[in-house]
Amino acid sequence: MMRAFLILLALALPVSAQEESIVAGLSQSSVSITTNYVGSEILIFGAVKRDAPRPQGALEVIVAVEGPHTPVVVRKKERTAGIWINADAVRVDSAPSFYAVATTGPLDRILNQTDDLRHRITIRQAIRSVGISAETGEPQAFTDALLRIREASGRYRINEGSIWMDQQTLFRADVALPADLTEGQYRVRIFLTRDGHVIDMLERNIGVRKAGLERFLYTLSREQSALYGLLSLAMAVLAGWGASVIFQRLRR
Repeated sequence: MMRAFLILLALALPVSAQEESIVAGLSQSSVSITTNYVGSEILIFGAVKRDAPRPQGALEVIVAVEGPHTPVVVRKKERTAGIWINADAVRVDSAPSFYAVATTGPLDRILNQTDDLRHRITIRQAIRSVGISAETGEPQAFTDALLRIREASGRYRINEGSIWMDQQTLFRADVALPADLTEGQYRVRIFLTRDGHVIDMLERNIGVRKAGLERFLYTLSREQSALYGLLSLAMAVLAGWGASVIFQRLRR
């Protein structure tokens, strides 16, 4: 009897959880990095599907766009004898190369800490720094420094109130991608929240890869490093020779 009750309970839970669900799409599912690539903008649009009358309370939307994760070494500089030198360094196990969050309202109002921890929505939760404490007595300072550096460079962004929403049903968000993108899969997550709780989540992917000359040089550097080195040297010599010819003609 208890087993049958648990099965019925498991079947019933998704039904109540899916009274409101997300239907969404992206303006593009791939980005090609070419020699003249200067950045792009992704349009995320969608609607809220309901299988029951709309519950009380405001419905909110959060969109998180996350780039490939890589390990990062964060260094601390200290001034010694009038010179700034690297005094300490720690390794963050995994940090997203790019992370942008767009919302319909202030994050501290539309998302509770428990669901943020569970889904790793905010930038701070997206940085996994397992083992950092063993390397330094102040791990928080190094995590804060990484956030500060990448926010200043535009790699980490929070745009609260930037998502347009109409009649608690239709929504759209525009997320700008920088020119210096890391190649790989970018994860787009769309969250519906009500009273601070996540009630549904939808995930999509954007493939980012080099194309044209950028792709050729990248592949050559990885697969035939010796040839790539010789080609780089030849291009440097040719550029130097061309510059010298131009200066000689300008002197005449």
